[in-house]
Amino acid sequence: MATAIEFKHIHKAYGEKIIISDLSLTIEQGEFVTFIGSSGCGKTTLLKMVNGLTTPTSGNVLVNGEDIREKNLIELRRNIGYAIQGSVLFPHMTVEQNIAYVPNLLNKKDTKRTKDAVTKWMQIVGLDEELKNHYPAELSGGQAQRVGIARSLAASPDILLMDEPFGAVDEITRDQLQEEIKRIHNETNITILFVTHDISEALKLGTKVLVMNAGEIQQYGTPHEIFHKPATDFVRQLVNRGVYQDLSAEND
Repeated sequence: MATAIEFKHIHKAYGEKIIISDLSLTIEQGEFVTFIGSSGCGKTTLLKMVNGLTTPTSGNVLVNGEDIREKNLIELRRNIGYAIQGSVLFPHMTVEQNIAYVPNLLNKKDTKRTKDAVTKWMQIVGLDEELKNHYPAELSGGQAQRVGIARSLAASPDILLMDEPFGAVDEITRDQLQEEIKRIHNETNITILFVTHDISEALKLGTKVLVMNAGEIQQYGTPHEIFHKPATDFVRQLVNRGVYQDLSAEND
């Protein structure tokens, strides 16, 4: 299997505060990797290094075998979708215009191709076509998040970065969105990096799970390995806390 992303001896510090310490990791194409760990452990910082929003203090980030320091960032980001909590839509644009934003940049003259892409991704993420002309202020939280996901996928990127994308929606909507992103991954085989603070979500969605603490990798493995063979006390406590929360929710 080909390598999609490679982190080589990544070190990140702000002044004397070390965020990530000598981290190396290889992510294969088509993996759905969930990032989980304590608050401030470096998971979002690592995610943002993939599309150049953050740069390492030292070390190298390779995307499809190319060091991103040597890439034009605009060109790099055309192949990397980015979805974050709250979706952050353009308020003055309709749903259709929001989703079409990146495809329009890529296909300035091919308006039919852009319209087809909008229709396709609205269907895939479960958005009614009647919402095309609505503005973000007229959408529910779940609808807005779906638009954000459709926009991040509309240019058919190789990689999708997701930073706690379902954190601002209710539990029923979150369950629906989780199922939809799993289905999208199965259908497209896109490489997904997904930051979450919820161990149950990490184990449910990921083909691989990255557990971090204090800027270091605690374990990288399949959900089965994380759950049944935790490599450190930190991973074991994280899994046990998730099991307790799930049992508590069932008894509510």
